[in-house]
Amino acid sequence: MARPDPEHTGPVDAADGLLEADVPGAPYPLVRSWVDTALAAGRDDGSEPTAMAVATVDADGRPNVRTVLMRFLDERGPGFVTNLESTKAEELSANPRIAATLTWPALHRAVRFRGLVEPVDREEVAAYFNSRPYGSRLSAWASDQSRPAAGRGQLEQRWQEMLERFPDRGEPGDMPVPDFWGGYRIRCDEVEFWAGRVDRLHDRIVFTRTGDGDLADPHSWARSRRQP
Repeated sequence: MARPDPEHTGPVDAADGLLEADVPGAPYPLVRSWVDTALAAGRDDGSEPTAMAVATVDADGRPNVRTVLMRFLDERGPGFVTNLESTKAEELSANPRIAATLTWPALHRAVRFRGLVEPVDREEVAAYFNSRPYGSRLSAWASDQSRPAAGRGQLEQRWQEMLERFPDRGEPGDMPVPDFWGGYRIRCDEVEFWAGRVDRLHDRIVFTRTGDGDLADPHSWARSRRQP
C-alpha cells in the first residue's frame, strides 16, 4: 500500500477550483495528491480522510451504500477490506460493478470512482491484516458481518471467545488472517474530480477509460469537463 506524503500542504480555498491546466494526463497523480492533502489536513481537524462511500446493487437491482475505509491506493486503484460473507461481498460476487466516493467537505473536494472490483491478493491482505491493532484483528474474527445479532451481549461474548482463542502475545502472526476476510480493489473505468467554487459553479473533471493501462497511464484515459 502506498504511503502518504507527510508534508502538510495547508487548507484549500473553495475558489481555487480545478482547471484543465492543473490536471495531469492520467488520474492517479491527482488522486494521490488530493488524498495526501486530505490526510495532512485530517491530522488537524480529527476527520477520517480515507472514509469512502461504496455503492453496490442487490439481486433486485436496488442500490446499497455504506462507508468503508480506503485501505489500499496505488496505480491499480483504490481498495478496501471486508468480511467476504458480508452483504457487500455477496452483492459484489453476483455483480462486480461498483461506485465509490471520497469526500472532503472542508477542502471542497471529492473524487468519484466507477468500475469493477477485483480481489486483493492474499499476500497484500495478510500484510495489511498483520499491521492492524490487536483489537481490530480480533474483531474481524468475532463479527459475522451483516448478520443479525440478538444484542450487544452476543457480540461481546463472541469477542471474548476469540480473545481466549487468540491471546495477545504482541506478535501479529499469532492471529492468522480469517479465511472469510479479504479485500477488493476497484479497477476504475471512470474517475471524476470535483472541486468546489463560489456560487456553486463547481469544477468537474472526468477521466474515462480508453485503454487497458492503470490509473497512471496517460494513454489509457480521455479527459473531459462536465457541467456542475
